[in-house]
Amino acid sequence: MLAVAALTTAAALSLSACGGGDGDSKSDDKIEGAGNSETKSPSPKASKDAIERPEIKLPKGVKNVFEGGETGEPKKDAVLADSERRINSLDEAVTVDAKEHPALKFYSSGEALVSAATYIKSFYDEDRSFVGTSRYYNRNVTILKKGTAAVTYCMDSSKTYPMNRKTKKVDRSIPASDKDYTFFNTRLEKNAKGVWQTTSVTSIEAAKQCR
Repeated sequence: MLAVAALTTAAALSLSACGGGDGDSKSDDKIEGAGNSETKSPSPKASKDAIERPEIKLPKGVKNVFEGGETGEPKKDAVLADSERRINSLDEAVTVDAKEHPALKFYSSGEALVSAATYIKSFYDEDRSFVGTSRYYNRNVTILKKGTAAVTYCMDSSKTYPMNRKTKKVDRSIPASDKDYTFFNTRLEKNAKGVWQTTSVTSIEAAKQCR
């Protein structure tokens, strides 16, 4: 029952809870942490394109549930799928200790990548990670001008809990609160490889539209 923190600026994040959403927020900040014992993470449905994508793995006990993954429109479905992969790549970087996390740069660029790096570093600086299930819902895609799109969605992190990165001790005493519900507004751009990269993220903590 950890609130997900929001960012204040694209390059400034702090600490606040768990879950995987970085962004320029109109609220708080964020945390960092990592766990081991990797397992293959639930990922978007297998891509039918010819893009060679990096594998994303989340540790045992960390799960993202995405609701409403298909719109029936191929372009929108592709945008949603890469938005999903970005979220998974961010959580992988937070919860899995590794020298590199190639999926992070594969699905994020620009301000979104800068804020993600700050978000991730904050967890490691605090020797923190998280476990549990994050739910993503009310996801909507808007195709903008050629090669750009916007994705908005809600995140429920009430079933995630902070974990000490070194001792692996999980704190399940934190009660659920309104801060566990965050609204995200993201912008994506299709790169030369055909990947819809997230380029900017803003978030609102304790969002009424997500309750």
